[in-house]
Amino acid sequence: MIEEVERWLTRRSWSAADRPLDRLAAARARDPRRASVSVVLPALNEEATVGAIVTTIRHELMERVPLVDELVVIDSGSTDATAKVATEAGARVVHRDAILPRIPALPGKGEVLWRSLLVTSGEIVCFIDADLKDFSADFVSGIVGPLLTDPSVQFVKAMYDRPLGDTAGQGGRVTELVARPLLNLHWPQLAGFVQPLGGEYAARRSLLEQLPFPVGYGVELGLLIDSLHLVGLDALAQVDVGERKHRHQDGQALGRMAATIYRTAQLRLSRGQLVRPVLTQFERGENGFVPSTHVVDTEERPPMREIAEYVSRRAA
Repeated sequence: MIEEVERWLTRRSWSAADRPLDRLAAARARDPRRASVSVVLPALNEEATVGAIVTTIRHELMERVPLVDELVVIDSGSTDATAKVATEAGARVVHRDAILPRIPALPGKGEVLWRSLLVTSGEIVCFIDADLKDFSADFVSGIVGPLLTDPSVQFVKAMYDRPLGDTAGQGGRVTELVARPLLNLHWPQLAGFVQPLGGEYAARRSLLEQLPFPVGYGVELGLLIDSLHLVGLDALAQVDVGERKHRHQDGQALGRMAATIYRTAQLRLSRGQLVRPVLTQFERGENGFVPSTHVVDTEERPPMREIAEYVSRRAA
């Protein structure tokens, strides 16, 4: 690990316990407008978990301690009761397709996060995955904390243990097999991030609106790399929030995610085009292995400040 990263780890890695809620509330009260917080949950068929997450955030960080100003679930086309459950738990639910309708929506998590900037108003935006189990409010307060207390911090990732079933520390397979090697080889300044692909992170709106958003699973890697280039390592941070439990993907889905992560990195290395932006995988059928080919996400949305509707909304 390079010396710059070793120094960064001592200065920009914290625990959620380092900033108690009363300290965060006091910091927010000193400048409520500039410290306004929006929490966004991208959701697709998450009726089993989204309600508990929304309930915890509302009770712990909106009612008990006034830390979060708005809580928005962006539904990207759920076929279950995700929207109903989230609404009943107290979130504002917005369908992806209702946001910026002049630009047809593409499938993908990054698409939802990008569009969320148009329907939220907080100067700090916090993204939380909607499939988390045994959710703790520390996931929000932990990563929002440095942004409320240190004006030099621009972007904060959560770090945590990721068990795989009953096995500790074996989650995050795409991180360990693809993302971490890529970052260490090509962006060694980011080698100190424990969970570079984690879906829980917070950033200042003034930074997010300058960044392109990969529309798919490459969004976390893309935002991290582009933030480094735009504001530098010292403006980035990470906070330990404990343990993350969620639904795990099968090997086929992980392969597609890995291809998307690699493509996101490749684009940032060369700003060129992939020769063949597809991935072929195999499953055993009755008569042997059957190939199935999937398109690798190749679309990115431009920085939000280039979208006329966003500029008009912010000026109003």
